[in-house]
Amino acid sequence: MGNLFILFIIIAALTGIVMSLFLLLKNQPPEGRRISLRNFIVLVLVYATVMTGFGALYLSLELLGLSVLLEGEELKYESFPHLVEDVMYFSAVTLLTVGYGDIIPQGIGRWIAMVQALIGYLLPAAFVVTTVFYRETKPERL
Repeated sequence: MGNLFILFIIIAALTGIVMSLFLLLKNQPPEGRRISLRNFIVLVLVYATVMTGFGALYLSLELLGLSVLLEGEELKYESFPHLVEDVMYFSAVTLLTVGYGDIIPQGIGRWIAMVQALIGYLLPAAFVVTTVFYRETKPERL
C-alpha cells in the first residue's frame, strides 16, 4: 500500500510539473502590454510547482529505498521532516543554480537532476518569449 501511495505522489508530481510548464506557455500577456504582473506571478508559481514536484520525486525515490542523493557518504537524516528539508533544498538549488555540491545526485537522480536543471534554464527563456517577444498574429485579409 505504501509503494502505491509513493507511486501516486510521483505521478502527481510529474503531472504538476508538466501542467505548470503548459500554463506558463499558454499564459500570454494582453495585446499591447509587454510585461505583465500576472505573468510574473505565474512564473513564480511555475518555479514553486516545479521545485515541489521534483522535490516530491526525490523524496518518493528515497522512501522507496533508491538512494538518489548523497550528502558526504550518504544522505543523513534523523527524521522525515529533515529528509523533506534536504530534498526540497536540493531541488531548489538544482532548479535555480545547478547545485552547490553539498548534496549530490547519484544513479537515476543524476538524470532527474539534469532534466530539472534544463527546465531551470529554460523557464526564464520561456518567460521572456511569452512576455516580451510574443505578438498576436492576425489573419491577413485578401
